[in-house]
Amino acid sequence: MRFLVIGVGAIGSAYLAFLTRAGYEAVGLVKKGRKIDRIKVEGIWGEFQVPVKTVESLRELKFDPDVVILSVKSYDTEKALETLKDLNWEGKYLMVAQNGYGNYEKAVSMLGEGKVVLARVIFGSEVVRPGHIRITVCADDVVIGDPSERIGEDFLRSLAEVFTKAGIPTRFEREVYKYLWDKIIYNSALNPLGALFETNYGTLARNPHTREIMDRIIEEIFQVLKSAGMETFWKSPEEYKKVFYEKLIPPTSAHYPSMLKDIKRGKTEIDSLNGAICELGRKLGVPTPTNELITKLVKAKELLSGADR
Repeated sequence: MRFLVIGVGAIGSAYLAFLTRAGYEAVGLVKKGRKIDRIKVEGIWGEFQVPVKTVESLRELKFDPDVVILSVKSYDTEKALETLKDLNWEGKYLMVAQNGYGNYEKAVSMLGEGKVVLARVIFGSEVVRPGHIRITVCADDVVIGDPSERIGEDFLRSLAEVFTKAGIPTRFEREVYKYLWDKIIYNSALNPLGALFETNYGTLARNPHTREIMDRIIEEIFQVLKSAGMETFWKSPEEYKKVFYEKLIPPTSAHYPSMLKDIKRGKTEIDSLNGAICELGRKLGVPTPTNELITKLVKAKELLSGADR
């Protein structure tokens, strides 16, 4: 298989580096002036350096990719999709490997069902500097699938095997959309508070005040999902919270959210996390006061950080 990676940041750099090291033809599309020719990887999946190929426009691409991996920040999704609009999509698939709610839906709106693979990515990667990343944590395999059930299962299983053999543990799941919501809830509860208080997940869980806020965030999300008729793996917020505090946070307790770096740069993915929950709540007539407040606090800090630069 041949791959085009859109967005060579923390996650995109991981895919580009691991696929290239495994011998697959892979190219990263980067912003103008940000070409890199080598990626250094360190962290829990080992340490290595590998020469990589990057281009600044699709016109520079020397091959026809089989799979396009979309790994830009959620606030750049529409711009990235616009860039990909004129690509010949015959025989190609787009894999959405992003945080938050709405990215998959935007991709399907452009390409139609049966062309978009949804990925739930739950390993932590941070950019030390351009061309140098650190894999910090892995809470579970990457899960891929097609919510529309129009993409052949054999292809999805073979794609998962490619990633796994390359060094990124991945599996196919029919209920991938539930896995995505599992991550959205997890990220919405942890990332904004970690960014606002500049601390790690374990500290948030141990502090009774931030723990109470996280409980309220989770409870509101479940109320919205219930009204929307969206299913999760959990029957109630109480059931989810038990798993959240006892199973999900412990292996990632030392992790700091990427939103912490983003908020200091003045732009975050809050609109695809807590902000998206608020938007859904407004459409459904479900109040989400805690998520509303968290969204406004993050946006306020974005502005303050931007003003300081």
